[in-house]
Amino acid sequence: MNWKINEKLIRIIISLLLVVISFFLKFDAKILNNLFYLLAYIIVGYDIILKAVRNILKGKVFDENFLMTIATIGAFLIGEFLEAVAVMFFYQVGELFQSYAVDKSRKSVASLMDIRPDYANLYREDEIERVDPNLVKIGEIILVKPGEKIPLDGIVVEGTSMLDTKALTGESVPRKADVGDEVLSGCINNDGILKIKVKKEFQESTVSKILDLVENASSKKSKSENFISKFARYYTPIVVIIAILLAIIPPLLIKDAIFSDWLYRSLSFLVVSCPCALVISIPLSFFSGIGAASKIGVLIKGSNYLEALANSEIVVFDKTGTLTEGEFKVQKIEAIGYSDLELLKYASLAEIYSNHPISLSLKQAYNKDINEKLVTKSKEIAGKGVLAEVLKKQVLVGNEKLMKEYGIKYKKSNDIGTVLYVAIANEFAGTITIFDKIKEDSYKALKAFRENQVEKIVMLTGDHENISKHVAEKLGLDEYHAELLPQEKVELVEKLMTEKSETGKLIFIGDGINDAPVLAISDIGVAMGGVGSDAAIEASDVVIMTDEPSKLAKAMKISKKTLRIVKQNIVLAITVKIIVLILSAFGLASMWAAVFADVGVTVLAIFNAFRILKIKNK
Repeated sequence: MNWKINEKLIRIIISLLLVVISFFLKFDAKILNNLFYLLAYIIVGYDIILKAVRNILKGKVFDENFLMTIATIGAFLIGEFLEAVAVMFFYQVGELFQSYAVDKSRKSVASLMDIRPDYANLYREDEIERVDPNLVKIGEIILVKPGEKIPLDGIVVEGTSMLDTKALTGESVPRKADVGDEVLSGCINNDGILKIKVKKEFQESTVSKILDLVENASSKKSKSENFISKFARYYTPIVVIIAILLAIIPPLLIKDAIFSDWLYRSLSFLVVSCPCALVISIPLSFFSGIGAASKIGVLIKGSNYLEALANSEIVVFDKTGTLTEGEFKVQKIEAIGYSDLELLKYASLAEIYSNHPISLSLKQAYNKDINEKLVTKSKEIAGKGVLAEVLKKQVLVGNEKLMKEYGIKYKKSNDIGTVLYVAIANEFAGTITIFDKIKEDSYKALKAFRENQVEKIVMLTGDHENISKHVAEKLGLDEYHAELLPQEKVELVEKLMTEKSETGKLIFIGDGINDAPVLAISDIGVAMGGVGSDAAIEASDVVIMTDEPSKLAKAMKISKKTLRIVKQNIVLAITVKIIVLILSAFGLASMWAAVFADVGVTVLAIFNAFRILKIKNK
């Protein structure tokens, strides 16, 4: 427990001891008895009185602190010393439970997001200096030893190690980092020693952006939280006015009515009227929901987005890197007059100077050292392919348009994927089919979205029609649109927004780089694998720390459970309030009953909210 919780607990114990001493010893001098009660009251309740005074000076009169203060001072005035102490005592017990619950929720999030680096080992003039990560500049070299956190984003220039990425992704399986690999701040270096060239300053690094995201998640309120704020704003002055009328009018109108009795009823009415259970438990419920989502590697930027997830009706996906792996691989080679390996060699050499993903996939499939001296000429033909001179032979690698332009008689392929046509020495030599595989997790995600009552699942992509159709059919999507430009994606999302109900929400899930405009206009923009993407963190409302779309379906379940618990707490608190308020007004509930009702409901609501954190990462 933190020091604030310990301090509150100590005050509660001391005040309880003073009350016990006064109650059981029964001093002869009643003034001494009452002095012990007064001392207990001040120790346990001084902070509430100070808050009430400060808020009155700021113009914020009607809050729970004000209600507690006037109710307890009134109790002292009518000689109910013990009950005045009890009001403060049990209110503070409720606050203690709330502080403990919030502290545990924060620790739950902090344990997963314990990624803030304390230092960086910086190379300066061949010596290692331990410095603040804020002082490290782009291009400088840092050393990360086994067991240390990577303090800044960068590229590995020396060493190999396994990285624990659980704090960022929620995944327990370590990831290998080798020379040339990009590594992200916040990961823990498990075994090897790594030299890393810094790519971003600390303020722009992944760890800094994610910490900022988590710390500010509670600033965006949900509709439920806004309802409670508005409710309290009108509710509090109304109950104060009713309490005043309850104390004044009956003694004037009812024969033999005793003012002190009605004042007591009025004070009991004020005690039970405090909306503590609502004010405390609703924000705590959403905070717990955000914590539970972070456990599975889903960062939600505000409780308004957590609430919106429960009402999702339409889910729109980007294709590459979202539903598919985003890594092109050679799936099929059909050679004519050459072996498959020879055809792949000529195609790889022709594409030697290109960094396009398709070119890289050819080189990866060839998997041999490529001698640049074998290529004497290379020319890229926009929108068609490449022309190169390899081993003194003219080689063409590209689409059908390229074959037609150079008058090559080719055999059309109907394979699904990107088909590269290869011609060597003006003769058609065969085809190489490259395809971006569907993620295994995509099938799981689509099934989970259906189970969450998502009404429509759509894919928008800039990829070719045949590939898009294949992916849509394999996954069983309701609708797909292919060969789209970024602005066309925006137009289609705007159209889909008109198809949902008034309370329904549209989610767009993309890679967060090319899809920033669509992420921004959607009800909920979700970035896939957003840890490495500035655009993802900036434009999206939710960031999935891995490339698994199924995790969003789990976050939807968390959202629905959170809303169920919020509604339970609202109904419980308001129902009990109304019942005990009526009983207090008719003198059927003492101040003790009022205190127990108020604190009891608060504690129940807190423990109910706390259940959200028990969601398992299945």
